[in-house]
Amino acid sequence: MKTVRLALCQINPTVGDLAGNVGKITEYIETASRHHPDIIAFPELAVTGYPPEDLLLKPQFINDTLEALHAIRERVEDFLVIVGFVDRRDDIFNAAALLHNRRIVDIYHKIHLPNYSVFDENRYFQTGARCPVYRMGEVLFGFNICEDIWYPGGPTAVQALAGAELIININASPYHIGKSGFREKMLSTRAYDNSVVIAYLNMVGGQDELVFDGHSLVVDQNGDFITAGKRFEEDMLVVDLDLEAVFMKRLHDPRRRQQTKALKREGVEEISLARTPGSTEALQPLPPRNISRLSSCLLEEEAYNALVLGTRDYVRKNGFRQVCIGLSGGVDSALVAAIAADAVGKENVACVFMPSPFTSRESREDAEELARNLGIRLTEVPITAAFEEYIGMLRPVFGDLPADTTEENLQARIRGTVLMALSNKFGWLVLTTGNKSEMSVGYATLYGDMAGGFAVIKDVPKTLVYALCRWKNEKEGRTVIPERILVKEPTAELRHDQKDTDSLPPYDVLDPVLKAYIEEDKAFDEIVALGGDEERTRRVIRMVDMSEYKRRQAPPGIKITPRAFGRDRRFPITNRYRSW
Repeated sequence: MKTVRLALCQINPTVGDLAGNVGKITEYIETASRHHPDIIAFPELAVTGYPPEDLLLKPQFINDTLEALHAIRERVEDFLVIVGFVDRRDDIFNAAALLHNRRIVDIYHKIHLPNYSVFDENRYFQTGARCPVYRMGEVLFGFNICEDIWYPGGPTAVQALAGAELIININASPYHIGKSGFREKMLSTRAYDNSVVIAYLNMVGGQDELVFDGHSLVVDQNGDFITAGKRFEEDMLVVDLDLEAVFMKRLHDPRRRQQTKALKREGVEEISLARTPGSTEALQPLPPRNISRLSSCLLEEEAYNALVLGTRDYVRKNGFRQVCIGLSGGVDSALVAAIAADAVGKENVACVFMPSPFTSRESREDAEELARNLGIRLTEVPITAAFEEYIGMLRPVFGDLPADTTEENLQARIRGTVLMALSNKFGWLVLTTGNKSEMSVGYATLYGDMAGGFAVIKDVPKTLVYALCRWKNEKEGRTVIPERILVKEPTAELRHDQKDTDSLPPYDVLDPVLKAYIEEDKAFDEIVALGGDEERTRRVIRMVDMSEYKRRQAPPGIKITPRAFGRDRRFPITNRYRSW
């Protein structure tokens, strides 16, 4: 039988930690080698971490990356290793090296460079020009990088027509809600159309705003899924692939013969390797592995897990151990506290309740109950005295002007000062608690509730905040987030009897408008046609447009929607265009 044993190493590298990444890669090579694989693969830019951004403009970083690759090469023995790195020629390339017996056998350069959404690869890399295939005994395989497989006529099709029965596609593909389903459909289509087995290997981990969800996949020549990697955690898939079935399927495809003739006239490089596949019949059979396809999971489950992973890696990779959260008794801070406890451990979460003259008894009770349920520390720092001192200090300047949002924002800024003081004193990272709905319309205070180091739910709409809280309670089988937090009317409690609906439409009305305008770029008339009130829609869009200056000053936060603020949606602050 024509079989190959493949090990896909779904690792969590750290950008710029070349020594740490080399250590992780060599450790996985050692572990994988115990299974006697023919090929061991690692993700896109595994040596550098992804995305390295403007580190790529530093020649020293490129040189150090090449030295790191050679350190890995020295650890490779009688098996093949594919690893992503940055190659340097007359320019630099997003590349993958094929290593064997302490040698660099070949280097593949990524051909299709994404330059949309969060991607910026044309800023840094030159495009590749080769689509080689590799002969290992009777087996012919190819490998390419991430975006290369998304093009129907791209490198995967070329390599398959050149005879490759297996395509290994290495990735650093960031997560957003719904993306897993797109990936699965694309991979199934690409495998079926090209009569080829596809091994899709994805990175895992958090990097600033991005989360890589792992969930590597192996798909057979009929587009059916063979196995899958874990979601949101490191994993190693070892799988035996029967490639004889590829030949059998291709016998029944006359279209392929015509396409192959055309390709041979152009010519595709075939590289013979000084290695033949081991006999999987002589090896211990691999234990069965459950297939867990991400698109079959609840939206709330995948989003929550992404937020936990993104928070954990941002905290740990930036050298923090403990986090600090202003706990108000509201739903947003409750969700952030739950995520933080899961991400870094309840013992590393410090929450601060900061009552003002307008804080209700219910808010205090809800904050205390939440802290008990999560097992986290809760400290009280009242701000009434500081607020009154500020008011007295400013009264000669304000004169007889009536109270307005100035006094409301002052309370938020006092709270921000308290949290940042605790951060300075104890080395805690402050996690802010604003959600995407609030950030969209500017319902947040600069240097107040926006003050902090990381905005966990910055890309989570308010309606999803509630859904995530309910999912958390259901998953735990107990009330973690108190029911009253989930049913009481949202309020910032910055004045007597204040409600969010005093300033905003109800969130179940607001969020669809925001999604249509921010994520789908729909025009004003199109949004109104969806059933929105004309004046309300105009007011919402106006608030979104006028709040860009605030968002530019917000801390980074985890991307989970198809279009997040920041690196994903880049809107000019100084801008006179009005769609409303």
